[in-house]
Amino acid sequence: MRRGTLDDLAAFAAVARARSFTRAAAELGLSPSALSHAMRGLEARLGVRLLARTTRSVAPTPAGERLLRSLDPALAEVARGIAGLAEWRGAPSGTVRLTTFLAAARSVLDPALPRFLLDHPAVSVEVVTDDRLTDIVAAGFDAGIRFGEAVERDMLAVRVGPDLRTVVVGTPGYFARRPPPESPADLEGHDCINYRLAGGGLLPWEFARGGREMRVRTSGRLVVNDGVLAGAALRAGVGLGYMLEQDVAEDVAAGRLVQVLDAWCLPFPGYHLYHPARQVTPALRALIDALRWRG
Repeated sequence: MRRGTLDDLAAFAAVARARSFTRAAAELGLSPSALSHAMRGLEARLGVRLLARTTRSVAPTPAGERLLRSLDPALAEVARGIAGLAEWRGAPSGTVRLTTFLAAARSVLDPALPRFLLDHPAVSVEVVTDDRLTDIVAAGFDAGIRFGEAVERDMLAVRVGPDLRTVVVGTPGYFARRPPPESPADLEGHDCINYRLAGGGLLPWEFARGGREMRVRTSGRLVVNDGVLAGAALRAGVGLGYMLEQDVAEDVAAGRLVQVLDAWCLPFPGYHLYHPARQVTPALRALIDALRWRG
């Protein structure tokens, strides 16, 4: 399409709807003579007469009417597309879709998301919790929140929480029945509370010490896919738990739980918000700023 033809087609639609060069010119911010000249040029390029002109009026010809019917939906779609760009400029607005898992949602979003929504009334947020590592591009999410070590390398990541540590704990009553393990290999003789991942497998218990890494497949009488139920069973003395340190710190400090294998439990990168390496909407940028870890 020749450069300027799209502008001329939009101008033709304005003239055809207004049935007046004067009114259409005022709408478009042009002079009537310039608009009339543009219409003559368009007709010459298309090789068909689009407007029937008299000294008092202007109206579309049958060919012009047909063109106008095909132009109206196309121009409306263009207008909607331009209006949709509003979320990319100015004040944050629009919807941000996030995928994460429940523990990250509670740790990162619970403290900050309500305040963010109150501060940004034009922004909506949809949060979907899922243990699986979702392909955020294929699933239509704007961003995700996962452990830093699980973020794919082609994503841009922003830390939204401190380093974390997973620890092994049990109640004093449990250890009154069984001796504390001295190494991860000793877990084989213990009743461990296991977590079933969304993909079907059990969460491995991971340890590291002196450059040596171990992934232990533990066994026990209870398997759950709910962290709250796992915590309740742990505190009741059912078995050993493999828990985020921050979730059991108060119980350990109060003596309700006993931590073991401490030297084998090393810190790892905490929660990160990640998104594709592409232009970020003001709404997502504002949410990133609200969640960014500043500790």
